[in-house]
Parts: sequence; C-alpha cells; structure tokens
Amino acid sequence: MAEGVRRHDLVRADPDAFAALLRARPDLDGAPHVADWAARGRPLIVRRYHPDEDRALVPLGLPLPPAAGKRRIGLALPAPALTPLPGPTLAAARGDAPAAWQPSLDALLAHAAAHDLVPRPFGALLWQALTGLTYLAPTSDLDLLWPVSEIPPGFLAGLARIAAAAPMRIDGEVLLPDGAGIHWRELHEAQGPVLAPVLAKHLDRVELRPAPRPGEPV
Repeated sequence: MAEGVRRHDLVRADPDAFAALLRARPDLDGAPHVADWAARGRPLIVRRYHPDEDRALVPLGLPLPPAAGKRRIGLALPAPALTPLPGPTLAAARGDAPAAWQPSLDALLAHAAAHDLVPRPFGALLWQALTGLTYLAPTSDLDLLWPVSEIPPGFLAGLARIAAAAPMRIDGEVLLPDGAGIHWRELHEAQGPVLAPVLAKHLDRVELRPAPRPGEPV
C-alpha cells in the first residue's frame, strides 16, 4: 500500500504521468477539463481504495464541477508521480464562499479557535477555491475536516448548534491521528453514558469502532 498518504490528502500529478494515465483511459476521452488538469496544476484528492485496487498505487479522485456533469472520476498513480499539496484552511478559503455563508463561517472559525482547531474545507468550497471553476451552487453543503488529537469537551455540541442555525448544511469528518475519519454528526450522536460505535473510514478500509470520549487522547 502507498505509504504516508491519507484520505483527503491533496496532491499534484506529474503532467507526463497524468497524460500517460489518460491514454489508458478511453472512457475519459472528451471529458471536460480532464485533459489539461495536471498541466494547469490542479490538484487531485486521495480517496479510499476500492476492494480490488492495486495497493502499490495511490487512489485518487478528480471531481468535475456541476456544469461538467458533476462526475467523480477515480484514478490511481504511483507515489513518485505525485507532489503533496497542503490543503487550504477554512479561513483561507472563505473568500470563495457565498455571502450568505459568511456569518456561519465567522461562528465556525471562532468555535475552532476556542478549541485550538484548524478546520479545512473539502467538497465544493475546496474545489472552487483551488481550481477557479464553479463548484458551489445555492444548494451546496459546506464540508469540513477537523483534525484532532482528542475531541475537545463541548466541541461537538457547539458545532451542532452552529449547524442548526446555518443556511447551508454543514457536513464533514473529524480526522483522528491514525487517519480515520468519522462523520461529526455521527460522533456527536454517539456521545452518552455508553458510547455507541461509529463508522470510521480509512484509506484502505471502513470499520466500526468505539466512539472516542471527549477530552481523552484518541
């Protein structure tokens, strides 16, 4: 399996390697934006392996914007053909978000700062910010990644309050140190005297695991 990569990591592909890959993918002939995607420096995102995929390659995704059919294209390339790309923070990407979202973004960023967290967007806001193409629509969700070393007490409840008042749906995952991603709503609903199991997504598998308890290292 490709070492050192995790779901949601962003990478740039070597244009020559990307072109060679496309020559072996006639199903992508004529797909909008795809032919010059790497040459323009646009990123790809690391996704989860399919069951029968070659673990020597890095599994990648290329989501097309709504005007191009909103197709989710699965690709795979060797790690030497890829260059890591730091993902933008929510604070850096918020300028590409709709005006109606801005009060909720203020609340999210204040909530993050209060818990020493730095959220990152993925989904439509991420791709619009990085490519300049139009991904956001009036019905778009806000998808966020929350990397944590532990679940701060009160964080999930506060996030739920912000989400309840927001004009857009706020989705996303809490990212644990081992690379597992757990949907924040599922994690919030699992809290209680007896912690319910939650679905954790890894690069190479999906598993049920006990929900981490707030305030304890995970």
